[in-house]
Amino acid sequence: MGYPEDALAPEEELLLHRHSHWKSLVLPTATFLVSTMVAGFLLGLVQARLDGAAATWCGLAVVAAWIGLVGWRCVPPFVGWLTTHFIVTDRRVLVRTGVLTHTGIDIPMGRISNVQFRHGLVDRMLRTGTLVVVSAADDPIEFDDIPDVQQVHALLYRQAFDAQDQRPDDRHTTRYRRDEHEHRKAW
Repeated sequence: MGYPEDALAPEEELLLHRHSHWKSLVLPTATFLVSTMVAGFLLGLVQARLDGAAATWCGLAVVAAWIGLVGWRCVPPFVGWLTTHFIVTDRRVLVRTGVLTHTGIDIPMGRISNVQFRHGLVDRMLRTGTLVVVSAADDPIEFDDIPDVQQVHALLYRQAFDAQDQRPDDRHTTRYRRDEHEHRKAW
């Protein structure tokens, strides 16, 4: 069993598993491409203009600068994107981040009191946005760059308020809704 199935409780159903939107990788990808082009140009220039040990040392310096730049500006955002998980199950919302230091947030469906989303023009074109989850006693938690944020919002809203309908202290409402559902089936 792979992640996120390892994080689920017995009989918990996985409804949604997403990473952050790919837009968070645009700048690191552009940095990688531009730095690779510049490094390739400089290596060609070094080999064309210099000979012997000077060409070797200058070539190594260009490669070291390229590795340093890629390691500093490209690898961390990609690893961060790869290790960030937004998960919705039938019981809770989970967010897991990190490689060396693992951080997690779990919000039970029954504790969610409000679900909101927001996205600007660019986010709407890219079908992404910020999801805001308000639980019963805590401050709102914002999750940025959620792909298909409107669909995730609708799913989370349905799950949260279906879970609230199933609370044991609300048996009369649950029974009424169950009877209403069976009545609809009969027609």
